Amino acid sequence: MTGLPRGYWCECWTQDLTNNSEQPTLHASFDAYSAPQADRWVAVALRTITPALDTAACDEAWAWLYEERADTRRALLRSEPCTVTVMHATTRITWTIRPVLFLPLAHRRGSELPACAYDFKPHATD
Repeated sequence: MTGLPRGYWCECWTQDLTNNSEQPTLHASFDAYSAPQADRWVAVALRTITPALDTAACDEAWAWLYEERADTRRALLRSEPCTVTVMHATTRITWTIRPVLFLPLAHRRGSELPACAYDFKPHATD
């Protein structure tokens, strides 16, 4: 498969660990086209939420930002998936970054949607 753009699929998940049956919840996703762009997405999120985190989680966040971020970037450049996790009280917050090949959408021209996008009608509620 040559010619397909390489990049990274990034996601942010949370899970409340007080309820063992609760499934993780996806909060955000991002398509990054370089390793620096992918780890920057996580870094910006961590810097943004640190004022709201408890002390232990804040320390975990800053440890990754200052000590472990370079390791993450090197792993991404080797096309290895990476995970960054902080624990805030009983909530686990996890960012995942996976190398991917981006497949172009059929009939896509710039920002124009393909014709089939207009075939779907909004779901009507009774």
